[in-house]
Amino acid sequence: MRTAYQYKLRPNSDQIATIELWLELLRRQYNYRLGERFSWWSENLCPVNACPLVMPIPPLRDNPDYYSQKRDLVNTKDKFSEYKLIHSQVLQDCIKRVKLAFDRWFKADKNGQKLGKPRFKGIGRYRSFTYPQIKLDCIEENQINLPKIGKVKLIQHRPIPEGLTIKTVTISRKADGYYVTLSLEDKSVPALTTIVEPTLENTLGIDMGLKEFLVTSEGESVPIPQYYRSSQKRLKTLQKRLSRKKKGSKRWLKVVKAVAKQHKKVADKRKDFHFKTADELLSKAEVIAHENLNIKGLAKTRLSKSINDAGWGQFLSILTVKAENTGQKTIAVNPKNTSQDCSNCGKKVDKELSQRTHSCPHCGIAIDRDLNAAINIKNRAVGHSVLKARGSRRNTGAANREAHTIAPA
Repeated sequence: MRTAYQYKLRPNSDQIATIELWLELLRRQYNYRLGERFSWWSENLCPVNACPLVMPIPPLRDNPDYYSQKRDLVNTKDKFSEYKLIHSQVLQDCIKRVKLAFDRWFKADKNGQKLGKPRFKGIGRYRSFTYPQIKLDCIEENQINLPKIGKVKLIQHRPIPEGLTIKTVTISRKADGYYVTLSLEDKSVPALTTIVEPTLENTLGIDMGLKEFLVTSEGESVPIPQYYRSSQKRLKTLQKRLSRKKKGSKRWLKVVKAVAKQHKKVADKRKDFHFKTADELLSKAEVIAHENLNIKGLAKTRLSKSINDAGWGQFLSILTVKAENTGQKTIAVNPKNTSQDCSNCGKKVDKELSQRTHSCPHCGIAIDRDLNAAINIKNRAVGHSVLKARGSRRNTGAANREAHTIAPA
């Protein structure tokens, strides 16, 4: 089993200078190696309908792959002695990042989609480096021993459990300082295989929205915090200060850091809320069903600010990972007509987005719109039809729906 712990570092001035020097040198190396691959690709690019048929084709130049570029690091250290200050494995990891970025441009991911062309890193855009291997006893009390940097003080807010070994160490620069991320492995815990099957008893449906963050099929709701909107006043003040400063000056850089810190506070609050909400949901059911939403498409609509503030994508990612680690399961269902279909009789009842109550003229049920959608999501995940679900009303939360039913006039 793999997990990760992150701690904040408290480096001294000399260690900060060393970390910043490494990041800048690694940024230049990344851009140089990426440029080598772009040069080979452009020089050897030849369309099929324009290949020469009479003239001989010149031999192709050697492809600068991962191993050739890693071997060339010896020449780099001879020409530029400052690269000798960087740990050899950290420098090799930079080459690996170039390889992964270039491969993602041509190879499709698991969803069959290709990513865009990798970009060169501008000043300040290379923010982390990794030790692929490190000593197991690198942490001593409140310090971590980093090769060629020294012992750096860290805030160990939680101890590392016994039996977990440190595999990799990543040093990252963020708006409020430096952090270390430890990748830990516990070989005694096997990888869990999710074999749980969804049933009406062990499944919980959730409908995510903007009025409430989510509503469960049991009628419970989680209010939406709106951390970004609550901090807009402070961000507006900082942006005004930034607009009055000369770009590139020391005062401008100072305000830029203040804006970045404020955005990080918002992101940290939202992430903490997502983790706590995911833990609470997984403690109530073995299977969590949700809609397979096109979040990127929805984020381009007029509701983009509210959708990005809610962070649906990050929450669903956290929920899925935590469910896999605990042997539980998440199911994404088709979102079509989950709010329009009646959860009691299955008939489609058209309604506008402003109508927050689902009133079915066929069966007479009247419940909250989001609750109706959550029940439909649960039934679709289980695979039961509405008639089967009505046959087990006690197990599907029928009593809860009756409690939320609005009596007809």
